[in-house]
Amino acid sequence: MSRTNLFWNRLFQLSPESGISLQGQIRQQLVSAILGRQLPEGSALPSSRELSRELGVARNTVILAFQQLVEEGFIITRARRGYFVADRLPDGRSEPIISHHTRDRSVGHGIARTPTHGASAPDWSGRMRYMTGLRAIAKPREWQSYPYPFIYGQFDPALFPTADWRECTRMALAVLEIRGWASDLIDRDDPLLIEQLQKHILPRRGVWASSDEIMVTLGAQNALYLLADLLMKHARVGLEEPGYSDARNIFSMRGAELVPLPIDESGLRPDGGIEHCDYVFVTPSYQCPTTVTMPMERREALLAKATEHDVVLIEDDYDTENPGTDQPLPALKSLDRDGRVIYIGSLSKSFVPGLRMGYIVAPPEVIRQARALRRFMLRHPPANNQRATALFISLGHHDALLRRVTPVYQRRAQVLREALLRHLPECRFQNSRGASSFWVEAPPGVDSRLLTEVALKHGVIIEPGDDFYAASGPCRYFRMGFSSIAEDRIEEGVKLLSQLLDHPAVRIPG
Repeated sequence: MSRTNLFWNRLFQLSPESGISLQGQIRQQLVSAILGRQLPEGSALPSSRELSRELGVARNTVILAFQQLVEEGFIITRARRGYFVADRLPDGRSEPIISHHTRDRSVGHGIARTPTHGASAPDWSGRMRYMTGLRAIAKPREWQSYPYPFIYGQFDPALFPTADWRECTRMALAVLEIRGWASDLIDRDDPLLIEQLQKHILPRRGVWASSDEIMVTLGAQNALYLLADLLMKHARVGLEEPGYSDARNIFSMRGAELVPLPIDESGLRPDGGIEHCDYVFVTPSYQCPTTVTMPMERREALLAKATEHDVVLIEDDYDTENPGTDQPLPALKSLDRDGRVIYIGSLSKSFVPGLRMGYIVAPPEVIRQARALRRFMLRHPPANNQRATALFISLGHHDALLRRVTPVYQRRAQVLREALLRHLPECRFQNSRGASSFWVEAPPGVDSRLLTEVALKHGVIIEPGDDFYAASGPCRYFRMGFSSIAEDRIEEGVKLLSQLLDHPAVRIPG
């Protein structure tokens, strides 16, 4: 093989497994080589016939890729001479001015890097507020490659409605649809998505809201951050103990004084000190992380106590779109008569976490200020995603998805329950009907964080419970999700976990 042919074979790494067409891969890799200066301006490209032969693809595939790059200004044609890289590239980049003493080039690529350290560099340690020291729930990056992923809050690729979502994204790219979402919405949201939330999502939770009471967010996490920034500076905020660690981190970062509030077998206790708080963060449908569902009497008592002491309740309804139950209790917000409950919802658990689509329901004056704050941060969530999501709901795909996966989730919950009883009889566990996880208490002497580390080495993913507590220290509790693990892997994974409970490395030292 000639050196020229060797260069083109190294430049193009085509994969039939890629989600991009061969034509798209050729275009993508040519653009990358041109912008990266691997193909200098004015350099000749092989003919379509030569390149198709070298790559083992149809000639038309190469021709179509070349034609589109010509239209976009990356390459040009010269009569009877062929294709060449354009003399003036469309990216308009300029080369950095770097001293020859500090210039560092990557081997084989000629990429200049500006030095980031020196005698006069800023002292970043004194300028930044560090977030890396905060305790938060961690998930392995490649969790899908593990044989027993008892991981919470992630989707199962086998259940994802690929064809339906593709249809909606394709519809969102129609000319008339693009005209509807392509302009800057500034601080507004896609009206079709707001309408679908009003008609189909919120009523399922017993919540009825006008359009000026709803705002779309980049998931529930973004909603919490907006509310913390808007409301909680120097405020006293009550949180369930144990409770959602990222809510604790977000509120503390915004200067709130955190008040741990006790829970019991019915969830948050109204007599546990909420009268000393300005705000209380609560997960009544499925308490995080214990999954306990707050009964109606407790909800009414909590609202009465909040009204008596002028406390605002922030309800995170995080797992209620999980279709594990047919008739869940209505949201706490459904009982709210005076705008005392701010409601946070999300489509992450029922649909797909990566979409990052959530929403806030609150009184109009709160929503107005939240929109103003969001505008300074990101203006609005991507409008094309909002439109595709709205179409997904309006066409009935979301309801169909819930109906389709309901029996799947119910079976997985039952299999996990039976496996825990059979293989981990020394453990106690809690799982309310409809919740997509189990809260498990290990025997005395077991540190769930150490157990998590050992289990991960054997392909079992569980989540240690210490992150859910305000105080640090050894913890016997851990969480097991089942939304992302195949039914036929559950018992084998629990059986392996039971064997690891006897491992000396999982014991609390001393």
